[in-house]
Amino acid sequence: MIKAHLKRWSQSLTGQILIIMALGVASAQFISSTIWLKQVESDTQKNVTEVSKHMAFRIAATVSYFTSLPQAYRHIVIDQLQSMGGTRFFVTLNHEEIRINPLPDTTLKNIVKNQIRETLIKQLGIHNAKIAFSNPTDLHVINNHTLLTDLPDHWGAHSLLIKPLTPPIIVIQIPINNGKNWLYLATLMPAPYFLKGGSALSPERLFSMAISVITVLLLSLIILRRLTRPLAILARAAERFGQGDAKPIDEVGSIEVRNTAHAFNDMQARIQRYLNDRERLFASISHDLKTPITRLRLRAEMLDEDDTRDAMIRDLEDLDMLVKGALQSVKETDIHENRVDVNIPRILKDIQSSANTRDTKVTISGELASPYIGKPLAIKRCLGNLIDNALYYGKVAQIILEDSEEGLTIRICDQGPGIPIEKIDKVFQPYTRLISDHVSHPGGMGLGLSIARNIARAHGGEVTLSNRETQGLEATVWLPRH
Repeated sequence: MIKAHLKRWSQSLTGQILIIMALGVASAQFISSTIWLKQVESDTQKNVTEVSKHMAFRIAATVSYFTSLPQAYRHIVIDQLQSMGGTRFFVTLNHEEIRINPLPDTTLKNIVKNQIRETLIKQLGIHNAKIAFSNPTDLHVINNHTLLTDLPDHWGAHSLLIKPLTPPIIVIQIPINNGKNWLYLATLMPAPYFLKGGSALSPERLFSMAISVITVLLLSLIILRRLTRPLAILARAAERFGQGDAKPIDEVGSIEVRNTAHAFNDMQARIQRYLNDRERLFASISHDLKTPITRLRLRAEMLDEDDTRDAMIRDLEDLDMLVKGALQSVKETDIHENRVDVNIPRILKDIQSSANTRDTKVTISGELASPYIGKPLAIKRCLGNLIDNALYYGKVAQIILEDSEEGLTIRICDQGPGIPIEKIDKVFQPYTRLISDHVSHPGGMGLGLSIARNIARAHGGEVTLSNRETQGLEATVWLPRH
């Protein structure tokens, strides 16, 4: 049910416009965010490159200083730096290489590492430096068992920890004394959050994009409902008019909508005048033809020649049948009724009771969830004509009711000979019959199917015929629920 509602909404004018606007706003937000982010990334890369150059020279100077010290003085200098709080760099002289859990590489991190590596090579000729970024919470110092967070603050930890934040720390390890010792330097970037990567679809930007889209859609929905409400009223009025309920609609809304409503009201009035004129015309024709047909019948009865008299009487009977058929077609199609709740199962049970006086000819299966809103006499004539045809040609009528949210389906199946495929459409034309003998058939003028289809179409539905796979014909009546 939800899927059907969504499908119907997506096919409406409001739904399609909102979908297009949502995609347009989201695309515009994404493109603008991407352009803005690219510009920010370009500026950030320039800043990081400049900062990295200065820091790389300071790192090279620090490395040069410690490597130039005599071995006996290196530990003394490091101990003094640690006791005094250190410098910008956290420096130790280790007996082993510290294993680092490196952070994932990014463009900015690679710029920093490349600048430091190139400077060490150019300034000091050091090609074997180990450079990596690490998270301070799992950074080991001094040895592979001691964490940075375990050190006292006065040992220099305060220069690498910015609680509660955890910016990445860059670690440079250089083997000295022929690999017997490792010079360990750790430091923060001067602006460490330059290294934080960005994305056009970051959570913050997605949230901003969602807020923008929702705001635009809400405003658009208010405007669209105001614009499309007259169109919806016009559509319902056109549907009602097609079902015989002609009522003028209010001419409100924009100029285009008002002009459309005005044209629709004029069209309704013209068509209604045409229908009234047609009904009066048929009534006049009926009245005007009955008298001359009766006079001709009386004159034919007075003829002496039997063959001539019988031929004229037969012609007059055919003429009288055609006039009555035309009037019947008009009267039974244009039924002036109000649309009310119609108890279709009750109508079918009444027809069943009348047909099953001696034996079971009509069976009914299925049920409806709720009454159908329509013209009761018209629907009764529609179903009655189809059931009469089934009983006349197929001896029995099996009626199956099927209900759904979109509409209800009534299948009337018989066990007759069926209809040749090439003649199925033709039998809906007035005065069309497949057999010539119509004396015993109440719908002998060949108008039953035509009237039934016209009534169904007046309700927005349809009547179709199809041959059953086993034997007989199936007449299907579909009536929409709206």
